[in-house]
Amino acid sequence: MANQVCMGAMLKCSFGMAPGTLMVLPTNLVMTKVPDANIMDNKPMLNIMPFGMCQSMANPMVIAATAAALGALTPMPCIPMTMAPWVPGSPTQLLGKMPTLNNSSKLMCMWGGVIEINMPGQFTVTVK
Repeated sequence: MANQVCMGAMLKCSFGMAPGTLMVLPTNLVMTKVPDANIMDNKPMLNIMPFGMCQSMANPMVIAATAAALGALTPMPCIPMTMAPWVPGSPTQLLGKMPTLNNSSKLMCMWGGVIEINMPGQFTVTVK
């Protein structure tokens, strides 16, 4: 059984240099102790906070900085670019008419990073 993810969950990006935090607005009207998340809580800079510095060579800012440094990888500030929902979520349990977000879900960044959940924010509520 997977854990329900809520606001304050700790996230990790494969190209980020620091952990990030999931922010969830109380629009789903379901809470453990804080608002719970569904797969559509994927908006950059609203739900997905930056991961420090980005090291992805698909990120235009990193490409430009690396070219200016004559090919030496130069990380630049992370600006998440998450357009698709979290996958797979828990399709058997809906939250705000969408599958609820569980701790095994992943989110793709346009710059090639895979965002995963390190700590779901709570450990008492499980979902299928």
